Formats: sequence, structure tokens, C-alpha cells
Amino acid sequence: MQEQSIFTRIINGEIPAHKIYEDDRVIAILDVHPMSEGHTLVIPKKQVDHIWDLEADDYTYIWEVSKKLGFHIREIIGSTRVGVIVEGFGVPHAHIHLIPIYHSNDLKKLQDHNIEPDHEALARVASMLRM
Repeated sequence: MQEQSIFTRIINGEIPAHKIYEDDRVIAILDVHPMSEGHTLVIPKKQVDHIWDLEADDYTYIWEVSKKLGFHIREIIGSTRVGVIVEGFGVPHAHIHLIPIYHSNDLKKLQDHNIEPDHEALARVASMLRM
């Protein structure tokens, strides 16, 4: 049996997260180490390591939700664009990063995983973005 990822533990309510969207198939949470304000992770509830291994309908669905959220994030945050990254490292659970960006170099920023998350700021952003 596959070990539960941190995302599965969040989905199961074992770990708190700053949730902005949830339905029966996906959850969207703020990244606790955001590249920019509003950096969101769109995660299928079914734990699959590689995005390419998702069932076809789950793969299509996660992109449909990402599109809806991308429009919403851009409108609320006011960013020029919302960039997308699918890199597959860090957590063995497929997910899509939606990152508000203002310049092409914004996607080249490195996340600092060594700093403590600012949960107060994340809660404020989550309340603005919650759908």
C-alpha cells in the first residue's frame, strides 16, 4: 500500500490547509511557501504520483478546475497572468501550481522552504480567493 502523501492527509482533514476550493474530485489550497501572493495548488483527491498517470477523466477535470481557478485568481489578485508549473517533485501526489505573475521572470523565483509559513497572510489571501 502506498504511503499517504501530505496532500492526502490534508484532504482527509488530518493536516490544516488554506483551502480556496473543494469538490468531490479535487482540492485547491494555497502553497505555504508561495512564489507570489495567491500561489495555489490544485490537487486531485485520488493520490497518483505522476500527473500523466491520472485517469483520462481525472486529468481533464483537474485542468478544467485549474482554468476556472486561474481566471478567478487573476481577477481577484490582479496579476497580469497566472503561470502554471507541473514539476512533480517534492510531494509524490500529482498537482498543478497556479502562480500569479507580473513578468516572465516571476516563474524563475525559488521557493524558500526554510522560512516559517505566514499563516495570517495565507488566511487573508484564502478568504479573498475562496470559491
